[in-house]
Amino acid sequence: MKVRILGCSGGIGGRHLRTTSIMVDNDILIDCGTGVADLSIAELAQIDHVFLTHSHLDHIACLPLMVDAVGDMRNRPLTIYVTPATEEILRAHVFNWAVWPDFSEIPSVEAPWLHFQSIEVGGDVLLQKRRIVPLPANHTVPAVAYQLDSGRASLVFSGDTGPCRELWQAVNRIDNLNTLIVETAFSNRERKLAEDSLHLCPSMLLEELRNLQSKPEIFITHLKPGQIELTMAEIEDNIGDFKPRMLQNNQVFQL
Repeated sequence: MKVRILGCSGGIGGRHLRTTSIMVDNDILIDCGTGVADLSIAELAQIDHVFLTHSHLDHIACLPLMVDAVGDMRNRPLTIYVTPATEEILRAHVFNWAVWPDFSEIPSVEAPWLHFQSIEVGGDVLLQKRRIVPLPANHTVPAVAYQLDSGRASLVFSGDTGPCRELWQAVNRIDNLNTLIVETAFSNRERKLAEDSLHLCPSMLLEELRNLQSKPEIFITHLKPGQIELTMAEIEDNIGDFKPRMLQNNQVFQL
């Protein structure tokens, strides 16, 4: 299983900043932020499955445009894996004919370009021996994290989350975990904002990682533009013993 980072920024503001999206092999996306816009039409057309952590714009920005761009090039619908709550949000506020057409009924209800598939925490999806498991997360809208499991090794992506004991309980049950990608959106000076928006800052990240019972490689994602250097310096000061590194665009993990 090849995992490639298409975007890992908490915002935009430069050619190197792309919001959250992760490609698995050449046919699966985890989230669909602005990093997806760097893919070619041919690459977009190969994507069959999109797993969304939640409905916030930085994680879904390219989804409506991708469906529109390649729907007529495909012979089956693009499958969007979401919790029922997230599907409800997307249908009401994105694919509603006011913001964007409802591609779950275009060109017809019988043969649409987009299909929603419900998922639930703990219920795994198996795609050609690749196991994808939604895990608990704690955010301002319904959200999940994901475990990507090749059988040989697992990667966990936290998505957007504030403190979440249930996430760490689930992570600690993974016996082949070797990579953890965890968000830290704000610097410590904005801890109150992190708490209110259910994100993490370095001091909160330390509190969360104290629940971790294994020693995977740890990568930091969702850093806010303008605070990247400060937040990473605070991470080094707060949790340097965990040896975290900043996630990078186009970084590749082999599971």
